[in-house]
Amino acid sequence: MLHLDLDAFFAAVEQRDKPSLRGRPVVVGGVGGRGVVATASYEARAYGARSAMSTAEARKRCPPGTAFLGGRFAAYRRTSDVVMALLRDLSPLVEPVSIDEAYVDLAAGGHDLSVDGVTELARGLKARIAEATGGVTGSVGIGSSKLMAKIGSDLQKPDGLVVVPPGSELEVLHPLPVTRLGGVGPATAARLHQVGVKTVGDLAAKSLADLVALAGKAHGAGLYALARAEDDRAVVPDREAKSVSHEETFERDLTDLDVLNREIDSMAGRVGERLRRTAVSGRTVTLKLRRYDFTTMTRSQTLAQPTDDPRLIAATARRLLAEAGTQGGLRLLGVGVSGLSVFAQGDLFAEDILAGEGEPSADEPADAEPAVLAEPPPTERLWWPGQDVRHEEFGAGWVWGRGLGRVTVRFEGPRTAPGPVRTLAADDPLLQLADPPDW
Repeated sequence: MLHLDLDAFFAAVEQRDKPSLRGRPVVVGGVGGRGVVATASYEARAYGARSAMSTAEARKRCPPGTAFLGGRFAAYRRTSDVVMALLRDLSPLVEPVSIDEAYVDLAAGGHDLSVDGVTELARGLKARIAEATGGVTGSVGIGSSKLMAKIGSDLQKPDGLVVVPPGSELEVLHPLPVTRLGGVGPATAARLHQVGVKTVGDLAAKSLADLVALAGKAHGAGLYALARAEDDRAVVPDREAKSVSHEETFERDLTDLDVLNREIDSMAGRVGERLRRTAVSGRTVTLKLRRYDFTTMTRSQTLAQPTDDPRLIAATARRLLAEAGTQGGLRLLGVGVSGLSVFAQGDLFAEDILAGEGEPSADEPADAEPAVLAEPPPTERLWWPGQDVRHEEFGAGWVWGRGLGRVTVRFEGPRTAPGPVRTLAADDPLLQLADPPDW
């Protein structure tokens, strides 16, 4: 099995298409006061920015000159399609997990499966990806199962390559933090830590009965198998998710609404992060709950438009919980989103927080900080930072800042040197939206 994970994908595409941002901290996500980070470049991660963090917190941590950009999902999808096509050249069995991640069954492709053979194959794949995408890199893991392939791809990021030879799985797996295993979220990790389980090796030392008592029959059995590198999941080609959800089973029945609402917030955050990673949004929020007597029920609400905003998902699920009630206590809670479509939720583009910050002038230096300015009047055309545009006189570029009746554009592209910044009237008839640039 091969697992590919593209490195800081959204930010990498932005840096490819915007040469003035190469080597600088870049944060992609909601640009407003209630925005959430979708991806941070490795330069931004060095300051503590990370996905699912509030944009406001990322602004506090990152230095002046950090670019905060709204998402360009058409650009990300186009680049992803190029990468997925390269993977399908290797094997008929390719399973995209998200827009920037996939599994490949190499055995189905008839390749040399020796360690040397798959290592050479992976090096060639990485080189082809970088060439075909204009320099976007990916980390590759190869192992005897999906579990070990994914573990491998995460060990040497960015631009890593790790092959786990058959027979060495436990040697690689057991020293790792238990949180590296799929299904070990914050709640499960906290319960495991309470019983002294911090590494996968610690987990492997626990009996099946202990783990079932701790995490429930299905989850406990799954953890028992994964700790022993037992994973027989097959690659399922071209699956299309119909919903994204997360649920937690509690160690004891819970009735405290404040505690349950915090659990909802945590689960909604994970659901929102997965939605953004796959560049989809959903219209229907579903709350699943299992009561003290094991009766299970769901409550759903369909929104006016699709969303990937964890705050909106959480607020909706909280209302559904308030309506359902917590009588007798709850032993399981889940939050899900369905009715999925490729749609960019409005918060990525529509909010600003630095109201009143000065508009840069047309002769601002090329390395000045991208601006986020005051909210435009309702009649003004909506521009958002990072957006692709074209001006009939100045050519192609991207929105650097907006507000106060003006829009600031940096005129550059993936095939140019860092370009000049010009401030124009927001309703300039010569300025139009544009498709993502060719690289």
